[in-house]
Amino acid sequence: MSAPAVMLGPTRIGSAIPAVVRCVRGPRALNFPSFRGASESFKMSITLTAREARPASGLILLTMSLGVLIAQIDTSVVNLAVKPIGTDLKASVTELQWIVDVYNFVYASLLVTAGTLADLYGRRRIFALGIALFTLGTIVCGLAPEVPTLVAGRAVAGLGAALEVPASLAILTITYPDIKERTRALGIWASCYGIALVIGQTAGGALVDASGWRSIFFLIIPFCLVTLVLVMTVVPESSNPQGRRLDLPGQALAIASLGSLSLAAIEGPRWGWASIGNVAAFSLSVLAAALFLRRQAGATDAVVPLPMLRHRVFAACLAVATAMNFGAYAMLFLTPLYFQTARGASALDAAVVLLPMSLSYMVTSQLSGRIANKLGPRVPMTAGMGLMGLGMLVLALIPFNDSLVLIESGLLAMGCGLGLNVGPMNAVAVVNVPAALSGTASGLINTARMIGATLGVAVLGAVFAMHVAVGAGTRGLATAYFGGGMGELIGAAVAFAFIRCDSLRRPAQSGWE
Repeated sequence: MSAPAVMLGPTRIGSAIPAVVRCVRGPRALNFPSFRGASESFKMSITLTAREARPASGLILLTMSLGVLIAQIDTSVVNLAVKPIGTDLKASVTELQWIVDVYNFVYASLLVTAGTLADLYGRRRIFALGIALFTLGTIVCGLAPEVPTLVAGRAVAGLGAALEVPASLAILTITYPDIKERTRALGIWASCYGIALVIGQTAGGALVDASGWRSIFFLIIPFCLVTLVLVMTVVPESSNPQGRRLDLPGQALAIASLGSLSLAAIEGPRWGWASIGNVAAFSLSVLAAALFLRRQAGATDAVVPLPMLRHRVFAACLAVATAMNFGAYAMLFLTPLYFQTARGASALDAAVVLLPMSLSYMVTSQLSGRIANKLGPRVPMTAGMGLMGLGMLVLALIPFNDSLVLIESGLLAMGCGLGLNVGPMNAVAVVNVPAALSGTASGLINTARMIGATLGVAVLGAVFAMHVAVGAGTRGLATAYFGGGMGELIGAAVAFAFIRCDSLRRPAQSGWE
């Protein structure tokens, strides 16, 4: 990870502070009653002493990248340990499902809340709390004597991840006020998702075979502790509480909507998609979302100020994030399943097949910032989503040609597309809202990604399952890949239509466009 390439010296951090403060003056012109005086309060909240300004921003980037890395490793490596966990703890299939899914359930439910908490109570504080909770949950998992304790530990780790991931993106937005440096830093930050896939899929599988399933949790703990020490020593605090307070009813509605959606997607295959429980969960999600939006429309302390959602560029980023994970997560769910069932591959062998995607993602994400700075974000975002769509359409050809070369070509295109899109998409999203709302923006963009992932696995997984039921699994796989590919291409069209070449520049202070 080449953090020095984006390093800012201490004097540049200090000189950048006025620019960061100026960028939050825009909300006055946007008729946000709750943000009057936000400029002054934000200036006070991020004023750095000479001692605080001394750490290089490269160390802050390293800290935020470590936070994302450990959270993503956890999500990928546990899948490889399901079988030995079940044998050791005598867990049922349902219990094993919840060991895997409770992490994503808690994580997805709390992303919006976590972003708001970071803005209100301090981004460093919430990030550090998230790392501490993640560490605690990981220790509990490693020592768990039975399934309920392991599930509880996974839930605590999911809570920690939900707190720290949105805060990390917001902290980097504050740390790098310069457009080009911020975009390059977010490219490096985004590459950690690919690094986590590589580590989780290869080293994790080998570790489970060599040292047992508990070792995957114990191995993460030293990295958690290093991250916690770094965040408390090198990351300055920033927040924007002026004119805002925690809207508990709004937060409860957001959690209910996202939690119900996640529950329906997780339990749909077991309950049945048309079962009373699943329909009730989906209905509750829609009702809670409608009540949430209605409450936000008239709230002076809105969890999500609706002008954010009406801003074309920011709304386009949310749509692209949803489309991106709709296809990508369905592919990550279906491809290992195909290799293990249709080709008789082991879990580790199936993970190795995905390595070209992970490695290409890791490499291209490092380059995405430079491309966005030179050509504007529309190019990498549109090309990235287009490549992802192309990759999934190539995978849809499996019924006609199941050669490994064809499959790896599709996965390679998927990885390159992901790498091109993720960094610029996050950079565009956070720069097109007031800096005072950077945590909220980060929470929303991550929520959009999780909604896309949840719907992708649920919808495309159901398409595959229906074909399997009638003995046409390979055809169902192709249909699911085709649906995911069309979703990615729709995302490419949205990026081309609404992301401008200058979308990395913060909007004029006269208001959002």
